[in-house]
This record gives sequence, structure tokens and C-alpha cells, in this order.
Amino acid sequence: MKALISNLLLQAAHTLVADADSLHIILERPKSAAHGDFSCNLAMMLAKPLRQNPRAIAEQLIQSLPPNDQIEKVEVAGAGFINFYLANNTKHAVVQAILQAGDHYGHNQLGKGEKVQVEFVSANPTGPLHVGHGRGAAVGDCLSRLLAANGWDVTREFYYNDAGAQIDNLTKSVLARAQGLSTDDPSFPENGYHGEYIADIASAYLAKTTIVADDLQVTASGDLSDIESIRHFSVAYLRHEQDLDLRAFQIQFDVFSLESALYASGKVDQTVQTLINSGHTYEEEGALWLRTTDFEDDKDRVMRKKDGGYTYFVPDVTYHLEKWNRGFTKVINEQGADHHSTITRVRAGLQALNVGIPKGWPDYVLHQMVTVMRGGEEVKLSKRAGSYVTLRDLIEEVGCDATRYFLAARKADSQLVFDIDLARSQSNDNPVYYIQYAHARICSVLTQWEGEVSTLAAIDLSPLTSTRETILMQKLAEFPDIVEVSAKELAPHMIANYLKECASELHSYYNDTKFLVDDRATKLARLALICATRHVLHNGCTLLGVSAPNKM
Repeated sequence: MKALISNLLLQAAHTLVADADSLHIILERPKSAAHGDFSCNLAMMLAKPLRQNPRAIAEQLIQSLPPNDQIEKVEVAGAGFINFYLANNTKHAVVQAILQAGDHYGHNQLGKGEKVQVEFVSANPTGPLHVGHGRGAAVGDCLSRLLAANGWDVTREFYYNDAGAQIDNLTKSVLARAQGLSTDDPSFPENGYHGEYIADIASAYLAKTTIVADDLQVTASGDLSDIESIRHFSVAYLRHEQDLDLRAFQIQFDVFSLESALYASGKVDQTVQTLINSGHTYEEEGALWLRTTDFEDDKDRVMRKKDGGYTYFVPDVTYHLEKWNRGFTKVINEQGADHHSTITRVRAGLQALNVGIPKGWPDYVLHQMVTVMRGGEEVKLSKRAGSYVTLRDLIEEVGCDATRYFLAARKADSQLVFDIDLARSQSNDNPVYYIQYAHARICSVLTQWEGEVSTLAAIDLSPLTSTRETILMQKLAEFPDIVEVSAKELAPHMIANYLKECASELHSYYNDTKFLVDDRATKLARLALICATRHVLHNGCTLLGVSAPNKM
């Protein structure tokens, strides 16, 4: 309908301006159904160049609009808005389209099958996943689902920083616990990890346990003098623990990449040599620098330190070069806000390689911190982790559905307060309960009907004439646009907000309407409408990875 109305407006605009084809026509949904189905500010856009009152221009545009039987009427409103009211049969067509498309309603081919890689979570294997990782997991997985629904060929990837100082501290911590040292012992590693999970790793190592993670198997030697064995076992143990966390959160990855593999394969050294050959490096005070100021960074960055070790952004550049070489022309990194400073230098490093990677590649979605509240007070510690709230804690407290919804329901770059009491409540204040209850209510009516749902796609919808029905049909018609815009803007919270609004309209309709009435035509038309609503609620929940139960 947007395309149709835009085309009609362009034809009308040609009667007023010569270069009408260059106009950018914006159609929006009015906040109130009383103001029509679509509204356009074209008249106000033309007021300055035409030097006329926008309401007068709007009247001229309406008079010049070609007739179309899908539009019932067009009116001027306010300062010069043009409001379009669709014919009833046009609104009814939305219901039929939903019932015919079913689980695919809202999907499109925007991505045209192009490959896109979404990297998310990518937690260091030094402890259980915390609530911040959980937010990254929820947002990243929802992004992946959205992109797939928009026709992209999506690969989900987890990158393990399994090399460097933090892994050294993990190894030392496990060794200390295996030697019987407590975390408050003066000789316990200064930068060590203090959670109880370290003691669990130490016990498993001494017991010569075999750990099986998604792509590796490691058996502990139990030898406390074998530091490399402790290192590999500890990383494998925590990778397995993180796998379990992600499984409980219903997250699956297609690819796991290891920082250590980039070093072992010599690819980090190759990247450094390519950067040297590019002419964008120099040596100063015993260190190797990359002239990132050539690529809009605020200062140059050290690549290789005086001691010969590489700084962390070097393997990051190598890893992203690998992504490019694997054919991912579109890459999205979902990471915590603390990665903001890495964006410019990674992009600068990729530009300095001079291998054809476009400027501004890859894309980033950064999420802010999460504050967990219970009983009006902040929850800061996990009994298991000792220093933070784990993702598993939240899942055990409120369930997977509520955890996923709450972590994805706000714009990623805004701070999030996770209220455990609200997430557990069975009330209309809890958006997850509210949405799922709307779906369950519809299923209950359809079950009571005992008819064949598949027959509803072909019935007469002309009895759908009430204001409540019109508002609900308008809301259902918005879903494809919401799915498309959410993917373009990398904003899954828009789906969460839409579901809440859709559930609200359903509850209002449900409370005002009887469905299983004596009049057969009215009954079937209303059942078709709520069945279409069920599909939309289900499809939206699927994009968030949240279940849509039939009973509650």
C-alpha cells in the first residue's frame, strides 16, 4: 500500500512541480485510526519551493490524485497533512494475506540471499557468562533472526579471546586453587579470578576429567607442573560451561573462532607483514606502530610492544580480515559499549591493509550495561561467579522467555534495568506475560470453536466493520514494515515494542467482543481476524526467540 500511495502522490505532484520524480515521499501511520491509515507531509515539503500555503497545496494534490478503488477517501488535516483512508476490502486483504502466508508473514527478500556474518557474545573463556553477555546474546540472536527473515544468508559466530594476559591469570588462578590456596591467601595471584567456579575447575583438573565442548575434547593430566595442560583444560572447561549457558538461552552458533588459532596458523604475523608492506607503519622507541591517524583515528596505535608481544587490536584486525576473505561483505559485531574505542582502530587497520575492504566496514551494534534489581535493590553478585550476576542466574530466576525479552526490549545503546520481580510477575505490567497471554487467549477461542482453522483464509470478511476491528487490522498491517525497518536499523527492540502494542489491541478487542456468536458470517470473520493476530504474535515472538504458548 505504501508503494501504491507513493506512486499516486508522485503522479499528483507532477501537476505542480517539474522534478516530482526527485521527491522523497514519506508515509507514516497516524497514531489514531480516526486520522486514517496513512499520512503524508508532502504538501508541507512543497510549501517553500511553491511559495504557497501547505493546506492549499494539499487540496491541489488531492484533486490531482488518480482514482483508486483501494482508497475510500483522502482528507487534509492539521497544517497540511494528507490522510488516506483505505477501503474496507483493502483492510480485509491484510487478514487474508496473513492467513495465507502463516509463519512467513512479515518475511521478505531484502537481503537477496547475500551472506552476512553476525558476531556476538564472544566472551573471554575466563568465567561464566554474565548478564552483559546475556544482553549481547539476546540482541545478537534477535538480529540474526531478523536478518534471516529479511532474506539474508546469516552466519552466527562466536570469537574466543583464548590468548593473552587474561588467560594467563585464569591459568594461575586454577593452579593456585589446585595447590590448596584460598582466594584470600596473600600468595593468591594478584589479578586472579576469585569465583567458586575456579575451585570447580581445579578439582576437575586434579580428577583428570575429560571435557567435551562443541568443537574440542580435552582430558586433564592432573599434573600441576604442566602449565600448558592447566591452560588448555581451564579454557575447555569454561568454554563448555559457556556452551551450557548458551544452550539454556536457546542460542546456537554456526562457527566458533579462536584467537589462538590465528597465532598458531601464522596469520597474525602475515597481517603485520602486510601492514608493514603497505607503508603505514613505523618504529619508535623499540615498538612497531600503525599510523592509524591516516584513517581518521585520533592517534597512532602500537602494534608490537617493546617485549615483542602484539597489542590486542592486531589479532582483531587479523580476525576481521579472515571474515572478509570468507566472503562476508556484510559483517555486524554486537559487543559491549566498552568496545567503542576499538571500532576506529580496527577499521583503520583494515583500511591500511589495502585489500579492498570498504571504509566503515564492519558494522557495530554496541549494548550498554545491565542493572539487575530485586525487591527494589540492585543485585550485584552471584554465589557462583562471586563478582557479577550470571546469565544462568537470570534464566533460573525468571525463565528463558522473560530473560530474552527483557534483554532485547530496549534499544541496545540505552542502559537497561532488569527487574526480576516484574519479569516473574503474571500481570499485565509484565510485557512478556501480556504478549503470551494474548496469544493463549486466541488459541483458547479457536479451541472452543472446534472448527478447521485452514478454512478461515477463504471466508467473507465484510462483517469486520467495528472501530476495534479496524484498529487491529491496521496494527497487523504494520508488521512487515516493522520487520524490515528493524533489520535495516539493526534494532530488534522495535519488534518487542510492536508485540506489546499488538497484544494491547488484541486484549481490547477481546474484552469488547464476543466471537462465538450465532451469526455464522460474523463469527467466522472475527475468528479469521484473531487467527491472523495469532500468526503475527507468533511470528514476532519467534524473531525474539520467545515462545508463544497455546495455554497459560
